[in-house]
Amino acid sequence: MQQQNDLTDPDVASTTTSVTKKLPEVTLAFWIMKIAATTLGETAGDLFSQTLKLGYFLTTIALFLVFVVTLVVQLRSRRYNPFFYWTVILSTSMAGTTMSDFMNRDASTRYLSGGATSLGWGPQGLGLGYPTGAAILISILLVIFAVWKLSGMTFRIRDIVTLRGEALFWSAILVSNTLGTSMGDFLSDSSGLGYAGGALLVTGALAVLVALMKMPAVPNVLLFWIAFVLTRPLGATTGDFLTKPAAKGGLDLGTAGSSAVLLAVLLGLMACAHVREGRTRGERV
Repeated sequence: MQQQNDLTDPDVASTTTSVTKKLPEVTLAFWIMKIAATTLGETAGDLFSQTLKLGYFLTTIALFLVFVVTLVVQLRSRRYNPFFYWTVILSTSMAGTTMSDFMNRDASTRYLSGGATSLGWGPQGLGLGYPTGAAILISILLVIFAVWKLSGMTFRIRDIVTLRGEALFWSAILVSNTLGTSMGDFLSDSSGLGYAGGALLVTGALAVLVALMKMPAVPNVLLFWIAFVLTRPLGATTGDFLTKPAAKGGLDLGTAGSSAVLLAVLLGLMACAHVREGRTRGERV
């Protein structure tokens, strides 16, 4: 989905072009990488919490710390670096996966495999359920957007060049990826659609958003953020479809193998983006 790039205010345009950008242009390649990162976030989060049996509690703490480290690297960078940016997106997806699982799930046999009675050290989960968890996350996300709106800073990511703007942006990303995981798990586990059906439903919703881009009355910035949230459940349902047992409607490829393949794909896309960014930067010079 292409975000609207026109800046109608010449003063704003001249200001933003004089500042080195920290975030990427929103193109088709951006969305392909977003889906790849969020799908990997789902499989990798499940790998640590479920396959390696670290549990939702410990894994959430560990992955949140990873998110903080990657975010510091991104914030300290002076210009857009695809490896830094997409590593933060990946870390928010992994942390969002286990944060959502910890909020919504518990130690019941529904969420445990192989007759296990516990999963890792610490609390097994809050057991809030997907509707309650989603409602809480939506409320937090709306508060972030309200603060963002009151700050007077732009919602267009290509024009975010301040530390405060980046902090709001990444806060929204972390919460939206956690919310997207809850939505994806609900579609896969509780809606009756299954993994493939949930992925197809989200794909259809994204297609509607693409069609709405042709309507001038609908702001493209709004469509961007809706799409950003929806690509997370697409990644969640796709990740579950790849890793879950065939008896549950998945391909049973396993979290380790699926994560390795998805990581290779994402690294390849990062390398391509890095080369493309270098060429673009050279052309500007």
